[in-house]
Amino acid sequence: MRRRFFFVSVLALTAFLLTGCPKSEGNAEFKAGKQAEAVEDYDTALVHYERALRSNPTNAEFKLRATAMRFKAGQFHVEQGKRALAKGDLMIALAEFQKAQAIDPSNDAAAQEVKRTTELIAAQRAAEAPPAPARPQDEAELLATPPELKPLSRESINLKMTNEARVVFDTIAKLAGLTVIFDPDFQSRRITVELPNVTLEQALDAVAIESKAFWKPVTTNIILVAPDQPQKRRDFEDQVVRTFYLSNTLTPQDLTEIVTGLRQLLDLKRVQQVNAQNAIVIRDTPDKLILASKIIHDIDKAKPEVVLQVQVLQAQLDRLRDLGITPGTSAVVTFTPRPALQPNTTTTTGGTTTTTNTTPQVTLNNLRRLSSADYSITLPGAAAMALLTDSTTKIIQDPQVRVTDGQTAKLRIGDRVPIATGSFQAGVGVGVGGGAGVINPLVNTQFQYIDVGVNIDVTPRVHPDAEISMKLKVEVSSVSGTRNIGGIDQPVISQRTIEHDIRLKEGEVNILGGLIERDVTKSLNGWPGLAQIPFFRYFFSGEHTEVAEKEVLIVLTPHIIRLPSISAENLRTLAAGTDTNVRVYREETGAPVPTPGPAIPGVAPSAAPAQQVPVDGGLRFEPATIDLKKGDTATVALVADNMKDLFSIPLLLQYDPAVIQIDDVRNGGFLSGGTQEIAIVQRVDQQRGQAIISATRQPNTPGVNGSGTLLGIMIRAIAPGVSKLQIVQMNARDSQQKPISLTSKEATISVQ
Repeated sequence: MRRRFFFVSVLALTAFLLTGCPKSEGNAEFKAGKQAEAVEDYDTALVHYERALRSNPTNAEFKLRATAMRFKAGQFHVEQGKRALAKGDLMIALAEFQKAQAIDPSNDAAAQEVKRTTELIAAQRAAEAPPAPARPQDEAELLATPPELKPLSRESINLKMTNEARVVFDTIAKLAGLTVIFDPDFQSRRITVELPNVTLEQALDAVAIESKAFWKPVTTNIILVAPDQPQKRRDFEDQVVRTFYLSNTLTPQDLTEIVTGLRQLLDLKRVQQVNAQNAIVIRDTPDKLILASKIIHDIDKAKPEVVLQVQVLQAQLDRLRDLGITPGTSAVVTFTPRPALQPNTTTTTGGTTTTTNTTPQVTLNNLRRLSSADYSITLPGAAAMALLTDSTTKIIQDPQVRVTDGQTAKLRIGDRVPIATGSFQAGVGVGVGGGAGVINPLVNTQFQYIDVGVNIDVTPRVHPDAEISMKLKVEVSSVSGTRNIGGIDQPVISQRTIEHDIRLKEGEVNILGGLIERDVTKSLNGWPGLAQIPFFRYFFSGEHTEVAEKEVLIVLTPHIIRLPSISAENLRTLAAGTDTNVRVYREETGAPVPTPGPAIPGVAPSAAPAQQVPVDGGLRFEPATIDLKKGDTATVALVADNMKDLFSIPLLLQYDPAVIQIDDVRNGGFLSGGTQEIAIVQRVDQQRGQAIISATRQPNTPGVNGSGTLLGIMIRAIAPGVSKLQIVQMNARDSQQKPISLTSKEATISVQ
């Protein structure tokens, strides 16, 4: 029997252990997951939570914790990837984003960051790769902005002349190696200009103002001059389309406010807000878009944020004391007379005599025979009381509210209590037993819910000096009892409300309001006279003392966690043109003309013809080698070979000014075709050893083809040495003002 009992016990213990193992294992894994989560090791915590869930798949707590941790771990890796991306570690950022996507496939932000980082890596590799061959002209990318003026020379202009406006514009343009075209409605008037050491743009602006015209680049080396009229500006001014994506607007009303401001400030005609993408699309002139970009950049700032720490302390103290001996206040006398003192009543009816005993009573005749046996006295009792009750209740609320500047945050801590509302109406009902109808009141009752507890409504406004203005409402309420109204028990709600506007410093502690109530109730119950005797009064009276104290204290402490990000760039003013002509002005850099080697922006160096293919022809000096003696002069011919439709050719020559100098430049006859006059503008800078030469055919004429002498350059030997005469930059154009790509060769001049 004992052996059988032992065997059954072993089986039961084994079954218990087998059924308890998964649960204990799951609890251990769950505990390990909580420990890992406490130290922010979210990956390890997720592993433990998933193990716990596998051991007990029906445990709802395990499932909720695993789901929450999957989101938290994925978000953690997204944030780590963003930090790496900000540092420029693209590969590390991509690994973090991919890990977040693997942990939480539902995280769309991780998928978006993976795609964006992959594109950045591809762009970086493409930038590091060798440049690809130039694409055909028809596959060239669209320009992001209208053509920018890129003259052959950025030298200062010194000009004083009186002539027709067309001639003045042509002169300024040729000094910079540009071509001018005029609107057919442009009326040239005689003007006088004096331009001392100004830039090209300043010279053109000055002449345009004096001639009541405006100019704009058509290509990099062609400008258009037209009458300054609103319709002409609409016809000729280029426009640009740009989409601005805003990052810090919260509501469509914010976008509408920005769009309205841009329309009023810049007189924009074509602007569209896209609420779905939180974007603004603008189409207007480049100058207006620059101003709009600055305004949007200045406005689209992350709004400041404030954390409000609200401490609510509600204390209630009740004291009750009963002390003393309360004697009785009345004595009861009961008469019980003896039979001898009780009269009887005798009645005779039909010969029958009946004797009836009356209620015990004492007559006046028997008073002289009355003794203590005929009555009893019940003396009053006394109650001794010695009771002390002291109860304290404290309710401490310490909520924190994070709110964006200018927005209203609402915090509700407590219950929603139903309040009955309604009205009585007269109605007709049927009486009991089917009798006549009676009038009964009908009530139409609805219920509405009110928030009872701690209710906070706050709208902060953060100032740049780290102070916060707040429109605040704090309400502390509770259900203090019930009252029957119309047959319905209605709650009685006590409340303490503070509503005002305040301004505090960051971290300043402020007591919004304190309400202290103290109720003291004393009652004395005892025999008159004896109840007032000191000390002895406790034997003949009872004293009841009740003290109730209620105190509510509300403390508010604001903390700024994001200040207004207003920089000096946001406060910088920007010139915006006139009332009718909104424009921006660019600072002049005053950069000198580049020396041989670097290229002028937009003009291809002759040594790098790969940027303009195919090559249409070439330029060479003849003779290529010249030997001179100090003081001698010689003419070097600039020969053009295999030209097709050559119309104009601005170029920049470079030489050693310590060895030779250029005295003059003459027409070689090729560009004029032997019969036509051409415009040749030259400017020689002997100190730098540079010469800007521009040769252009007459307007409305075709270009020239073939080969021939383009220019004759007169050279004087200055000092012994060797100098290279080379073309460092050129910008040849055909009759359609299309660029012509040319090669060039240099000449060597030796002076003995």
